[in-house]
Amino acid sequence: MSLRFHEIAETYHRILNPFTEEQLMLLGEICHLNPSIKLLDLACGKAEMLCRWAQKYGLHGTGVDISSVFLESAKNRANELNVSDNLTFIQDDAGNYSPAAHVYDIVSCIGATWIGNGLTGTIELMKPAVTPNGLLLIGEPYWIDPPPESAYEALGVKPNDYATLDITLDRLESPGLKLVEMVLANHYGWDRYEAPRWMAIDDFLRNNPNDPDASALNEWINKSRRAYLKYGRRYLGWGVFVLRIAH
Repeated sequence: MSLRFHEIAETYHRILNPFTEEQLMLLGEICHLNPSIKLLDLACGKAEMLCRWAQKYGLHGTGVDISSVFLESAKNRANELNVSDNLTFIQDDAGNYSPAAHVYDIVSCIGATWIGNGLTGTIELMKPAVTPNGLLLIGEPYWIDPPPESAYEALGVKPNDYATLDITLDRLESPGLKLVEMVLANHYGWDRYEAPRWMAIDDFLRNNPNDPDASALNEWINKSRRAYLKYGRRYLGWGVFVLRIAH
């Protein structure tokens, strides 16, 4: 799916993943945030996490994202919450972004491990930027139960892209990390992520029937909706995993 499709589908979202607002703020509590914390968020999207955490805890952060549409929303949200002075936004491919070494107390990639061509590659992108006792936050899908073969094509994933939670633990810890906390999405969070995309795209198509991407966009959202209702809601989990570099 193209970046433009993402931008249209997530028009009505503030949080661009299956987390609820309560879960997002719970994650902040788990991380023991305070004004001295420096956070780097790779593929930050609309940066709701950075903005809300800066508002509540006074932290300072940098968000990197490839989408000018999402970053414009992020800047507007930062202004709305009066935290613009705490945050820096950089338009760049997060997979190619090179932060200074060991600068950040927290490095996050919430639901975008494609930036490193998968979970392990993304961890290797993140590790050099975090302080030795800092935290890595990784948002990643997992299989609640192994799905039927037909689910992979419907959901647009390969069988080994995701794993059950126990195997996900192995994948997270194999690059020298230790899992110390997690917050997992629930069905309500998934519904509030998936369903607003249907409305956003339907509104867009009604207002832009002659858009050159209209047919492809309509086909994509129809397939996505059916795949979610048939397979995703039953088999696909998602969570943010809190990790430290193992000693």
